[in-house]
Amino acid sequence: MRPSSRWTPYLLVGPAVLFFAFVVGLPLVGTVWMSFTKWSGTNRMRFIGFDNFTRAFHDTVYQRAYLNTFIYIAATLVLEVAVGFALAGLVSIQGKRTLWYRITFFIPVMLPMVVIAVLWSFIYSDDGGLINSFLTGIGRDDLRRVWLGDPGTALLAVSVVSGWIYAGFYMAIFYAGLQRVPKSLLEAARLDGASEWDLFFKIKAPLVRGMTEVAVLLCITGAFQSFDLFFVMTKGGPDHATEIITTYLVSTVFVDHEVGYGAALSVIMTVVVVGLGLLYARFRREGDVDVEY
Repeated sequence: MRPSSRWTPYLLVGPAVLFFAFVVGLPLVGTVWMSFTKWSGTNRMRFIGFDNFTRAFHDTVYQRAYLNTFIYIAATLVLEVAVGFALAGLVSIQGKRTLWYRITFFIPVMLPMVVIAVLWSFIYSDDGGLINSFLTGIGRDDLRRVWLGDPGTALLAVSVVSGWIYAGFYMAIFYAGLQRVPKSLLEAARLDGASEWDLFFKIKAPLVRGMTEVAVLLCITGAFQSFDLFFVMTKGGPDHATEIITTYLVSTVFVDHEVGYGAALSVIMTVVVVGLGLLYARFRREGDVDVEY
């Protein structure tokens, strides 16, 4: 059915475009403009050109935040995506008796992040925490640590909590994909003597490759959005060992009152995230071509 007027499509799309411009476009333009200024949020805004960007590339704490973020991404790819995929495989083998397994693994996703962060802070506590109390109980006091206060263990400790939360989320994604694998294909493979291990890695896993790619992308972008877990558990410490980009941005803007510099850091982060997204999309296209040929 063709529109009665050539302006009809524009009238239909117009409200969405205006909403996007107001919610995303204007703040983006404002942030880019502020990144070229020196402003505390209360004093007079002063244009300083590229000084904020020059400062950012010499800011060792900001560079450390990127390093911590990429380490966090690598850890969560294993603790969230890989573990979620393994859990989906185990649950799918159980047949129809999977409801309680799926609910149990998915419960952490539904809990408020602040509640989880406080709960795990008690678990990691050096004085009476469950982990250190367990180590004392089995006679391994030499393994006791101040888990969130030790620069060598703090980032891994937070990453484990993140994996505990989101492994169930990725399990749900992969489980939905595994349920779409044709039963006839699996039965034919079983008749040919394939084991459950062969079915999972040689048939199921390749058929849910698309979901795996989406899960990896969600994990990477989610790491750049992480904030509350790190802020409640460590506030970026100790000695910036768990400082990630978002915690450093919040500290720069709301603690140090350097809004212009924080805007510059936000612009750099946006460029990095968009660049990673485009690079990932390119790799996906090249992978599709390789599979096709």
